[in-house]
Amino acid sequence: MSAVLNTILIYAKNPSATAEFYRKFFDFETTGEIVEGLIELNSPASGASILIHQAARTVKLGQVGVKLMFSVKDVDGFKEQCAQRGLVFGSTHQANGYSFANVKDPDGNSVAISSRAYRAAV
Repeated sequence: MSAVLNTILIYAKNPSATAEFYRKFFDFETTGEIVEGLIELNSPASGASILIHQAARTVKLGQVGVKLMFSVKDVDGFKEQCAQRGLVFGSTHQANGYSFANVKDPDGNSVAISSRAYRAAV
């Protein structure tokens, strides 16, 4: 028996703002409706889901224990597209035949874009 990772749960101080971030910049689909304490987002491109949950006041957000990494073919092109809509990524880094850049979501969680999945076979 195997387990398949297909859903990420993110704790947020403002679930609606966090859901809007992933909808606006990463094309997740959502009604934005809170059902059973969660806002569900789905990616039509990958089938992955994100659940946004209201964080308790005691939860520390924005730690580096988890980073969401989105695959894009053109890191600089994606950065430019996002900048036009108000999201500015950090510097583009080069590593072993691919590039990546980082940003934080509204709750300080680490988010990256990377062309690693599209690099040429070594």
